Amino acid sequence: MDGAAPLSKVRTEVKDRIGIITLNDPATLNAAGMELMEGLTAAFDAMVADAGVRAIVITGEGRGFCSGANLSGGSRIADAPGGPNQSLIKVYNPFVSAVRKSPKPLVAAVNGVAAGVGASLALICDLCVAAESAYFLQAFRRIGLVPDGGATYLLPRLVGKARAMELMLLGEKLPAKTALEWGMINRCVPDADLMAAAMGLATQLADGPISLGYTRNLVWESLDNAWHDQVEAEAYRQGDAGRTEDAREGIMAFVQKRPAEFKGR
Repeated sequence: MDGAAPLSKVRTEVKDRIGIITLNDPATLNAAGMELMEGLTAAFDAMVADAGVRAIVITGEGRGFCSGANLSGGSRIADAPGGPNQSLIKVYNPFVSAVRKSPKPLVAAVNGVAAGVGASLALICDLCVAAESAYFLQAFRRIGLVPDGGATYLLPRLVGKARAMELMLLGEKLPAKTALEWGMINRCVPDADLMAAAMGLATQLADGPISLGYTRNLVWESLDNAWHDQVEAEAYRQGDAGRTEDAREGIMAFVQKRPAEFKGR
């Protein structure tokens, strides 16, 4: 899986059970045009299908994580009167929706700018680590468009309505340090430590049981579920988890007072 597919603007690598997906169009600060999204979707699907991958890291090459949709690269903005934006319906929305339902946990390593849909790509991951020089930007007001990629869903739930409105209506840069203070991301680290920090978190995830995937899905579902639906979902997932080889190993290790050695199955 290592390398980059022909014509793809995405690079992939598997290291110690961690699948690393790197957006690789630094000349545009990894703008999410159609070719990059095609490569990103293929890379993500391959990582999910690879039984040897237990956690996924998404990052960007060069000075930026992702500068948003590539407006100069042929992305469709206007469509039929009264209809939806087709690039969102057919490309961006299916990708962020697939990530939300991923059976494997994801870590975003945000270097530089994460703007527009690029911010959504970072925030749809389960854990988000940002370099001190990184920032998040909802720049849609500057070009007469609306936030997308799930931004209007994610931001109010992450930082509350008031701050989400500020970010989206004023379109100001949010430095990584402030994003951490607001609870929008999990870590803010020196630039030189970014990948080490992200890989450290991913290693903890990759070393964990398959139930981590169940847990991250339960948390995502909880954002929409009523109380009764959520506790019922927990009961079903606990049944699934209890039937795994990892659960048997974990319980045996607890009884024997030793560290568990999970296999991800």
